[in-house]
Amino acid sequence: MGRKPTGRPTSFDIAYAAGVSQPTVSRALRGDRSVSAQTREKIRQIAQDLNYTVDKNASSLRSQRSNTIALLFFEDPTPDESMINPFFLAMLGSITRACADRGLDLLISFQRMEDDWHVKYQDSHRADGLILLGYGDYTLYTPKLQKLVDQGTHYARWGSVSHDASGATVGTDNVDAGRQVAAHFLKTGRRDVVFLGEAGDTSPEFAGRYEGLRSALEEAGLAAPPCFAAITTEEAGYAAARTLLASGRACDAIFAASDLIAIGAMRALAEAGKRVPADIAVVGFDDIPAASLTTPPLTTVMQDIKGAGEALVDALLAQIEGREIPPHKLPGKLVTRGSTAPV
Repeated sequence: MGRKPTGRPTSFDIAYAAGVSQPTVSRALRGDRSVSAQTREKIRQIAQDLNYTVDKNASSLRSQRSNTIALLFFEDPTPDESMINPFFLAMLGSITRACADRGLDLLISFQRMEDDWHVKYQDSHRADGLILLGYGDYTLYTPKLQKLVDQGTHYARWGSVSHDASGATVGTDNVDAGRQVAAHFLKTGRRDVVFLGEAGDTSPEFAGRYEGLRSALEEAGLAAPPCFAAITTEEAGYAAARTLLASGRACDAIFAASDLIAIGAMRALAEAGKRVPADIAVVGFDDIPAASLTTPPLTTVMQDIKGAGEALVDALLAQIEGREIPPHKLPGKLVTRGSTAPV
């Protein structure tokens, strides 16, 4: 129980009014999920009524923390000059809101995979931890993650969730999403499916999507779908679809590992006189804004952007504060549009 109020409002005054301890008030005001939503809201309301504001400098001195986290975007090939995957740009808003709700400042940085970004924060007190979005070739990425672990840097990353992942990992349940796509193809009468995307060690998220697709199709008595390699760009999707068409491989459905790959593939199909969906149905992944603007609009798997931002910030805070956090999988949701109308 807190102490009785004195002159200028303090966190102890809020604790007294709320009937909780002062540490509970501190956790609640930074959005810690270990405090119930009802208690957090009660404490926030009391703080507002008392015109209480957090003194970030004093808080930082007490905790030896900067109350700042750094968000690192990694370079991705894109049609424009942003070099940032549009899905990650969409996630920026949810991360920013999650930081604001928890009383944290956010630094944003753009990194190239070949840079020594993994050592830049070793002796720096600019941030308490890192959120990592994007990685390119995963086989080049993992050694740098291990260096972060070795130097004691706290980080949370968006990616393929596995129990042996280092750091705190948040990501979509890619295998389940792939199974959803397979079920949709079967329901709409498609049985000869092709996958466009990498399905090996370099891209574990794409590999999970392929695995879900493959397992569901095989359970339905169909052959494993062939894979035509493509990275996450429109041009890669266009090239992969042209390779598919040149191979003479018959298919009535394409599952592209990202919306950008799907959009490029649809362009190649149109140039070849293939009608979507009458000849070939197409499904993408991410539900970026452009997905609803294609002709026809693209069926895709929507990832939980709002939940992703909150989960990444909470996972990083748990790591900073020494709390255990399990790998966090978020469900994907199939959004059906005109590119997969039934045959």
